[in-house]
Amino acid sequence: MDLLRHLRHFVVVAHELHFGRAAELLGMAQPPLSQSIQRLERELTVELFDRSRRQVRLTTAGELLLGEAEELLAGEGRLRSLMGQVRAGELGVLRAGVPPETPAVTLRSLLDGLNDRAPGLDVELHELTTAEQVRMLAERTLDVGLVHHPVAADGLRFGAPVDVPLGVLLPRTSPLARGRTVSLASLSGRDLVAAPRATAPGWHDHLLTVCRQHGWRPTRVRPARNPEFLCGLVLAGGGVAVEPAAVARREPRIAWRPIVDAPLAKRTSAAWPDRSAHPAAAMFGQLAAEVLADAEPTAPAPPATSVPAARPWPVLFDTTG
Repeated sequence: MDLLRHLRHFVVVAHELHFGRAAELLGMAQPPLSQSIQRLERELTVELFDRSRRQVRLTTAGELLLGEAEELLAGEGRLRSLMGQVRAGELGVLRAGVPPETPAVTLRSLLDGLNDRAPGLDVELHELTTAEQVRMLAERTLDVGLVHHPVAADGLRFGAPVDVPLGVLLPRTSPLARGRTVSLASLSGRDLVAAPRATAPGWHDHLLTVCRQHGWRPTRVRPARNPEFLCGLVLAGGGVAVEPAAVARREPRIAWRPIVDAPLAKRTSAAWPDRSAHPAAAMFGQLAAEVLADAEPTAPAPPATSVPAARPWPVLFDTTG
């Protein structure tokens, strides 16, 4: 028996004390409503209405059941609303990963946006490299993350990507800093300061390939996991980095110059499992794209004569999903 349905019928009849009006309010015929009440009475083995007179009255059992039924139906409504919020990703815990170099202002905007859109959502933010996020997403110990492309991994869905233009970081005292732009070939003989390959293999390999294609084979690659250490190595001399302009703003003694011959952009997007994903993953992905796009201008489209492809690397994922 559908107890909740019969209780809903009972509550309306109990308030109206008239089967005809109750049936009209419920949008049903009177005979099925009477049958529903009789079914409930048989199930509870009591009479709920006194039908011995021309006016319908509640029995003692009916009066006692009315309060209990209203409380139970209200609880059902709260339960359905709660589960609806969970399905919409507005409640629960969201385990999210962000790259270690993410600026504080970007993190603040992301967390503020999540609080505005889903104030009941508990966000566990973790500082993780792209490789760590990909592994944890596969292990289902992370719900969503912000990764640097290209990413060679199956079973992931990606949000809208944001391309951040890159330039060369070098000491302001360097002769190369006197110009408005820098060519990669002019960096010959210098080291490259970059995140270790293990943190984002796809991006690391792509960066070195572009450097070699444009006449710069770094003497060696000096690993730097965080922006402060990276800036320190650049200031120490002998090494330069290829990073967004935001990194240079951390250190006034470092200059950022656009790359003239090989427009480079670091592509970042949200990623989450394509099956049994957290209900809030897509919302996080959309918000992250908005925050990243506001934080940095997108990379300008390179001239068709200098770079044949519309992107600095092939699109390896579906940006519509």
